[in-house]
Amino acid sequence: MGRSTSSVVIIGLAAFYLFALPAAGANSNKPANKQITFTKDVAPILFKNCAVCHRPGDIGPFSVLSYKEARPWAKSIREKVASREMPPWGADPRHGEFSNDARLKQSEIDAIVAWVDGGAVEGAPKDLPPAPDFSDAWRISKPDVTLTMPDEYTLDAGGADDYIYFRVPTKFTEDKWVQAAEFRPGNKRVVHHAVVFIETPQMIEAAKTMAKRSGREFDPRDGASVFERAPGPEALFFKEGTVWRTRMDAPVVNDPCGQSNTNVRSVSAGAGSTILTAYAPGKNPDVYPPGTAKRIPAGSNLILQMHYSKSTGKPEKDRTSVGIVFAKQPVEKTVETLTVINSLFLIPPGAENHEATACYNVPRDLQFVNYFPHMHVRGKDMKYEVVYPDGRRETLLQVDKYNFNWQTLYTLRNPLPIPKGSRFVVTAHFDNSAKNKYNPDPTKPVRFGEPTYDEMLVGYADVIRVIPKLDPKLLDTYVGEYQVGPGMNFTIMREGGKLFAIAPAFGKNELLLDFEDRFTVSLMGAQLTFIRNEKGEVIELTIDVNSQTIRAKKVNNSIPARGDEK
Repeated sequence: MGRSTSSVVIIGLAAFYLFALPAAGANSNKPANKQITFTKDVAPILFKNCAVCHRPGDIGPFSVLSYKEARPWAKSIREKVASREMPPWGADPRHGEFSNDARLKQSEIDAIVAWVDGGAVEGAPKDLPPAPDFSDAWRISKPDVTLTMPDEYTLDAGGADDYIYFRVPTKFTEDKWVQAAEFRPGNKRVVHHAVVFIETPQMIEAAKTMAKRSGREFDPRDGASVFERAPGPEALFFKEGTVWRTRMDAPVVNDPCGQSNTNVRSVSAGAGSTILTAYAPGKNPDVYPPGTAKRIPAGSNLILQMHYSKSTGKPEKDRTSVGIVFAKQPVEKTVETLTVINSLFLIPPGAENHEATACYNVPRDLQFVNYFPHMHVRGKDMKYEVVYPDGRRETLLQVDKYNFNWQTLYTLRNPLPIPKGSRFVVTAHFDNSAKNKYNPDPTKPVRFGEPTYDEMLVGYADVIRVIPKLDPKLLDTYVGEYQVGPGMNFTIMREGGKLFAIAPAFGKNELLLDFEDRFTVSLMGAQLTFIRNEKGEVIELTIDVNSQTIRAKKVNNSIPARGDEK
């Protein structure tokens, strides 16, 4: 029996080696299961895609710059990455291609998941890549100029949100073209969002007039500006502290796009180029392609509209800056910011999916370069569409899960041409129900307002257009006095190579050339078209504003030009 048993064992071993060894040999080129480590596999992903916010002193709740800091959050990182909640990116991939798409590759997600599932091992220190350098904190290249609030602002511990306006002189002695702009909050804990406006010399004069009419002395450092006005006719709004709010009894217009007067300022409007940049948590800096830039006229100021949220329960201080990079090559295209807004919608109490719209009729050929949706805490989703002149409708941007705490600037990979006569439509949905955990009070109706506990519906978009060329000799043909009606005159005058419209009600506004005989007054959102007779003489003009056309006859040609300044 012993010999027989031994034979069986020997035969069994032989069979094992006969079949097992060739199999092992067949897989000898396959690597064993790779050990995913933080230092070699995960840190490069986190450094590239997450560290810009997840670092000491920034808005992320923890830092990913070291294993020690990231390891306690490993399960949370896995959950948020696997569900694609992080990095935040709201755009539906079916619509548009964006150069700043923040989504991780599937292979990167798989690596992070495998790292956590494998015990979140640190790995060899020698494999750790250098941490990204955030020492200067600028995401654009080093600014050519940095403009800072004149003084530090102190925010009280409690009370309503503050909307404060700060004037920052540029001291530019010539027009400047801005290739990139970045907003740097001095205190991210309380800077809810902000808009940086360009206050031209003409607007400064208007601000001085406002101060005089109100019995105040104009303060060049911190004076009232034209941007502090109500977001529409003052009868529809009221000011509470420093913030404007829509009156509860104001007319309700949830769908202005279904009505004819779509460009009424209190419902929907397209601003011109008065916005330099804007800020909200998560927004990227504004960077434009070579040859494309925003213009800051000589002698302008920046007006910083700061929305401070008193969220920490203690006094806070802030002194914010704006970094600017100038264009280094000739500028052929100018950038303007469209602000498409509805300030007359009303969200009923408890409404889970209330819809409101805003829209803008495109007056000239444009190219869209980026989109920036803005709502408050009840904001649920937002869609950008364009309706072309032939009736074709196209979705440009679909954000299904709007995140108030992370508002993204969506930068198109290539500019999108939009022809004159198109309609730009913004559709938003709001959740005013108890299911919305961020809702301050689901039992109350909600209207447009600047504080966080009210709502907003704003569709921002940067657009570019080719800077047209005009024979300087033609400028003088537009100059003169025009009459809308008895006692209602205004003047077109030339200063060097620029044209200005001067009217008692609107002050002095520069005319921006669209093409020969057609100009835009950006602050008013109006288009001026000069009409010529059979001899080629300008005899009248039309003003298209707020979906109305106003005619004005030329009654005087003898308005002298002023200087030859550029």
